[in-house]
Amino acid sequence: MTGWVRIPRWCRAVIAVTVLTGGASISLAADGFAAARDRMVRDDVAAAGVTDPRVLDSMRTTPRHEFVPMAHRKQAYLDMALPIGEAQTISGCFIVALMTEKLEPKPTDRVLEIGTGSGYQAAVLSPLVKTVYSIEIEPALATKASRTLRRLGYANVVTQTGDGFQGWPEQAPFDGIIVTCSPEDVPKPLLDQLADGGRMVIPVGERFDQRLVRITRRGNDYVRETLEPTLFVPMTGAAEASRRVRPDGSRPALQNGGFEDLDADGPMPAVWYYGRQCGVQADGAGEGARFLRLRNDEPGRPSQIFQGFAVDGTKVRRLRVRGMVRGEGITVGRTDEEKPCVAVRFRDGERRRMAGSEISLDTGSYGWRAFDETVEVPAWAREGSVMLGLAGATGTLDGDAFSVEIDRP
Repeated sequence: MTGWVRIPRWCRAVIAVTVLTGGASISLAADGFAAARDRMVRDDVAAAGVTDPRVLDSMRTTPRHEFVPMAHRKQAYLDMALPIGEAQTISGCFIVALMTEKLEPKPTDRVLEIGTGSGYQAAVLSPLVKTVYSIEIEPALATKASRTLRRLGYANVVTQTGDGFQGWPEQAPFDGIIVTCSPEDVPKPLLDQLADGGRMVIPVGERFDQRLVRITRRGNDYVRETLEPTLFVPMTGAAEASRRVRPDGSRPALQNGGFEDLDADGPMPAVWYYGRQCGVQADGAGEGARFLRLRNDEPGRPSQIFQGFAVDGTKVRRLRVRGMVRGEGITVGRTDEEKPCVAVRFRDGERRRMAGSEISLDTGSYGWRAFDETVEVPAWAREGSVMLGLAGATGTLDGDAFSVEIDRP
């Protein structure tokens, strides 16, 4: 293992890409970003498990770069959340595609979106349904998104400024409801506004412990399915006022760092999210009974997992990051930059500033070995995340006994 690099490779963007899309009434036109769009759909969306051809086509023809600030356009087609102002973010490409697919959109559907944000999710839904009704609580975002959607010709998207917790009763019932921010519990007004047979896709849970769920209405019954762990910005307004659990940034820590606890549906670890090409194993752990295994056979393809945590940079100056890793046949990917690492990322309270560091891990084959590194916390940091991944390398990487704690002199 070798030293620190200030900005992790998964935060950097050197791909100058973008794409022009079609909503329900837009004519497609070629531009200089089609290759990046195709790569995103192939490597970050389809390869991660989204199969609906209509959803893939919409992702391939929706200009994500039009929905992010100019400063982040180089990153528009990387699978990562990006700041859009007002303490909000645009979700990563895969999670947008996954939520759209799980909604099972039909051409005759009327869909309610809670959390317009920049308008990107509404634009992806536009060619797949009859009408999208979208609510945004932040007036500045609502105004900007409405202008962007109109400028691009998404004529079947109707926007409104308001508290999404209350839904849009005047337009109910809805065949689908998609929520792009996380309350602790599913708001009852949204359940009431779901049509019989309708589907709702929504992230629910505590700030750094959320699950993406799908709810299907069957008469007066609501069938709930847990899809996967996730991390969304919190739902504000009435949902924020009723939040029972609030994170403490003066005591940053990871949960389930030993991967002992499993998510309800199988081999993925609880609390960790956006796992790609990985799963929990039971034999040969470095510590305890279980460990995480990441495996990739295709250079450049993502194999990784994340966990977020609260951290207050005015109270915590340094973090100690520890864990154990093991490698088998690990080879760098398409470039020397694509090699295994443990990365730490920080964001400010408005999600406008981001900085990070990474621990480079060894390639080749080796038994369990520990790492123990210290990273500086920016004074403006209010959120943190840890990523373990092959980062485009091939081979097998195992991880165990991960922890993040305050580094005390």
